Amino acid sequence: MEGACIMDKKAVYEVIDSKASEFAALSDAIWDYAELAFTEHQSAEALCRQLEKEGFAVTRGVAGIETAFTARYGSGKPVIGILGEFDALSGLSQKAGCAVREPLCPGAAGHGCGHNMFGVGSKKYLEDTGHSGTVVYFGTPGEEGGSGKAFMAREGVFDELDAAVAWHPSDLNAVMTGSSLANVQVAYHFKGVAAHAAAAPHLGRSALDAVELMNMGVQFLREHVIQEARIHYAITNTGGYSPNVVQPEAEVLYLIRAPKNAQVQEIYARVNKIAQGAAMMTETDLTIDFYKACSNLIPNTVMEELIYKNLCEAGLPEHTDADREFARQIRESIENKSDTVAALLDKATDPAEKELYRKHLGDPLNDFIVPYHSSELAMAGSTDVGDVSWVCPTAQVNTACYASNVTLAFSASGTPGHSWQLVAQGKAPVVHAAMLQAGRVMAGTAIDLFESPELLEKAKAEHAARVGDGYVCPIPAGVKPRPMGAKK
Repeated sequence: MEGACIMDKKAVYEVIDSKASEFAALSDAIWDYAELAFTEHQSAEALCRQLEKEGFAVTRGVAGIETAFTARYGSGKPVIGILGEFDALSGLSQKAGCAVREPLCPGAAGHGCGHNMFGVGSKKYLEDTGHSGTVVYFGTPGEEGGSGKAFMAREGVFDELDAAVAWHPSDLNAVMTGSSLANVQVAYHFKGVAAHAAAAPHLGRSALDAVELMNMGVQFLREHVIQEARIHYAITNTGGYSPNVVQPEAEVLYLIRAPKNAQVQEIYARVNKIAQGAAMMTETDLTIDFYKACSNLIPNTVMEELIYKNLCEAGLPEHTDADREFARQIRESIENKSDTVAALLDKATDPAEKELYRKHLGDPLNDFIVPYHSSELAMAGSTDVGDVSWVCPTAQVNTACYASNVTLAFSASGTPGHSWQLVAQGKAPVVHAAMLQAGRVMAGTAIDLFESPELLEKAKAEHAARVGDGYVCPIPAGVKPRPMGAKK
């Protein structure tokens, strides 16, 4: 059986590789669209058309979200999900292949997290073998600041899944291990009374004062929450540009993170009290506008070990001298460098691993596989893949798309994620090759799950033990997904 499975995988690899130019063109088109959360209409439609061309049955607008969709192939059990994203980040417009800061359109969006590259590849196995099973590609919008998967999970979109696999561009070839930070994102809008700031300030009630008092209160709170928590904010409305007017309205947006959903909810309740206190002190009216939330990631060692096996089986792309030279130029553009491989070396205890990392210190592109170790620790960032992981066993793989040091927030060094440097590399040959590599890994993992029901049951048993009483979506029932800044 194992030999037959490997042969099936090789046939799938060949199909994926044969479509390299087609997939690269699709990825580049989505890079060009660079659409923000819940506005990814062109990107979603391009993916839907490609999936329909490949023979998938596509359903658009799932969970009441215009840019969310599913694409299905096969029938029966098991049902394996593949997660895809396609939203960009604001303010990161940048020319491709350019190692200096040069926006295509100043202030416009750019793909600073690699979401233009997400694809699918395991349909060929079901097609050729006639094996029972279903693969479902999930087009999940709004990962950046929108938690599209959490909204979809709330509506039961993932409930049919037996397991899910995903990937994310990185500067490493590695299995993502451990958990992530749960979060909530909430806007606090204060409404006051305008007045002439010199002639009649006593008649005014300053909404901007309320925002500043709230921020000061949260500053004191930071000493009294758990070490791993993070409380970020952005003042999104200062009430205007006239200092001689008592500002009648102001708004601040908060993002609250902690390792567990319950910890986030506790801190969120305390931040609400501070906001209410600021409103009382300034005699302003407060509106709390809940945007979104996402859950902490539930690790699954069975799935992680499986995806690591497939990462090793799939092999690594070969890099050219031109690839390395561009990566070196990108590295030179980075201030406050922190070497990813050096960070791994500092943490390594096994002599063989230490030697592996020493060998690759200073390489502009990482062309090795990071040895797998299970972990329970939470990474520094958040992901709405966490909500899927509460519903079914889930695992993710990283492939090296970017110059070493140009990594994402949850990787070893954390510099500089969500940057123009990532956008600049979004159409590079290295990115296209790593995208195909990820497709091979995910397809191979899905094939193993189709072939080995006992392995799937083991993953599901571990999942059941970890989630306990099950999934409760952290987004309240009445909250609807919307682009950032859009009103209810």
